[in-house]
Amino acid sequence: MTRPSHAHPDARGGAAHHHAPDGAVLPADAPVLGWLDGRPLSRAGLDARLDALRHGPRSSALPEPGSAEDRQLARWVAQVMLTELLCEAEAADRGLDPGTTPPVHLDQRAAVELGSITAAAFEGNAAVRAVYEAVTADVTVPPHEVAAYAEAVGDPPAIEEWLLSTTDGDFWAAPATLPERLSNALTEAGPGATVTVDDRTFAWLDTREPTREGHHHDQRLLAAARRVAFVRWLDHARAHRLRLSPGLEHPGDPTQPDNHHRH
Repeated sequence: MTRPSHAHPDARGGAAHHHAPDGAVLPADAPVLGWLDGRPLSRAGLDARLDALRHGPRSSALPEPGSAEDRQLARWVAQVMLTELLCEAEAADRGLDPGTTPPVHLDQRAAVELGSITAAAFEGNAAVRAVYEAVTADVTVPPHEVAAYAEAVGDPPAIEEWLLSTTDGDFWAAPATLPERLSNALTEAGPGATVTVDDRTFAWLDTREPTREGHHHDQRLLAAARRVAFVRWLDHARAHRLRLSPGLEHPGDPTQPDNHHRH
């Protein structure tokens, strides 16, 4: 249930204060990242994260401090943090134990389908991943949709791969990805042969045909459906549980002054 945020006068007649979600007390005039379920979130974590970025290895790629682009960066990082905090609260409400799993790396398709903010939160925060698993656990894809998709895209041919051995180790490679001279020499020599090309020796140890892509249509469609379900859940949760601090609106919000995106 969403609860309103209230400032309470100090019992001794002092300044008003807010109670943060973690139980800490924030002065009423403390900078706020936003409000979760009506309770204020300190901006200190955002400032620390931005400072780490500005002093990190990619600092030269960041926008000029104080510029519109810099304010957009702050908004983007703020949205990532709010997503993380929302999911941490949700994980606690559900009794989930995210653990301390290391960051993950999404492939390009997954990152695009989730959106850059949610993808960044998912990659770096175990609670986001735990809530994703819980929220999307019951998502399914009807068999007729899988069949229709498979018929529409077809199955690409399986590609033969060769297991080669060199002094640097063994590796699998498709013939088309090898240097032409090496591929030709191995083709002429045949499986089990050893050839020398450009003073390097290669032994052809084995051959295999990988699983066809078409056999994974159901997994691909299910993964996409789960991402859609999570984005919908998250959009609803953000709309009903989060209130943004002025100046930290979503970077794509057309009403905020630094959104200069044009079509």
